[in-house]
Amino acid sequence: MIPTDSSAQSGKPPLTVLLCSPRGFCAGVVRAIDSVEQALKRYGAPVYVRHEIVHNRYVVESLKAKGAIFVEELDEIPETEAPVIFSAHGVPKSIPEEAKRRNFFALDATCPLVTKVHREAEIHFRRGREIVLIGHAGHPEVVGTLGQLPDAAIKLVQTIEEAEAFRPQDESKLSYVTQTTLSLDDTAGIVAVLKRRFPAIVGPHKEDICYATTNRQEAVKRVAPRVDALVVVGAPNSSNSRRLQEVAEREGCPYSVLVQRASEIDWTRFDNIKTLGVTAGASAPEVLVEEILDAFAARFTLNVETVSGADESGMFFPLPRHLRERATA
Repeated sequence: MIPTDSSAQSGKPPLTVLLCSPRGFCAGVVRAIDSVEQALKRYGAPVYVRHEIVHNRYVVESLKAKGAIFVEELDEIPETEAPVIFSAHGVPKSIPEEAKRRNFFALDATCPLVTKVHREAEIHFRRGREIVLIGHAGHPEVVGTLGQLPDAAIKLVQTIEEAEAFRPQDESKLSYVTQTTLSLDDTAGIVAVLKRRFPAIVGPHKEDICYATTNRQEAVKRVAPRVDALVVVGAPNSSNSRRLQEVAEREGCPYSVLVQRASEIDWTRFDNIKTLGVTAGASAPEVLVEEILDAFAARFTLNVETVSGADESGMFFPLPRHLRERATA
């Protein structure tokens, strides 16, 4: 908590800050960042990373400074014995196949919860089911899931309207999976339409939307009705961060904004507020939350309260096998 003076002494207006918990890094993001840092430590620079390891500019720039080189496609990487790491979002099967063909030392930092969705899709396919993927077109995770199976094996549905219009080949052989970082409420609406139209559709044994996405959205739901404004710390290309902003507005928050750094804040939108909510997407480090709080503390006398929800302290995903083996050795 940031130290505060009384409003009378400081001359700054008082502001109650409701700090959402949990917020920020999840176990999958920690695993992905640790994979790059451990590879740099054990093999030295450079370490190549396909796509942003997680969707956060601060994290990416920090890793670049340590020797990571980020590329969008493998053809940007020269012939090398350096590690080549796949991002937390997952990749189409063609990517590890290309890496093998070029004899790259590939390390897969895909979040295990994304890998779970990939395995579910493969099982449905082997059982002869047509697969509906609920997600957002163009997101790296969706691109990776679509790329697990032959073309046209998976149909992407993004909205309730698309769910209403969807026409399967065989209603008796239909299944669905979801992107892990979606809004719970939006996804529930699409799933409800699919189940109403196709009662025999087979869903995941366990919800695909990841625990971290769920927990952060639930925390925002508790805070949003109580505040005049809410700041989500995260990147504009971070799906889970954008969903937090949407959830806040849906739950009655008059103004919510997604920012990467304190320098992006439009202070005119925070005139006369008495209460502020603050959270962070799963790929945003806590140092950026502290930066936001410091920026508000420069303008207000803060009273910071933590609104606690689910306990994620026990969540942990082990490093990719090669890094794990060397760590043990």
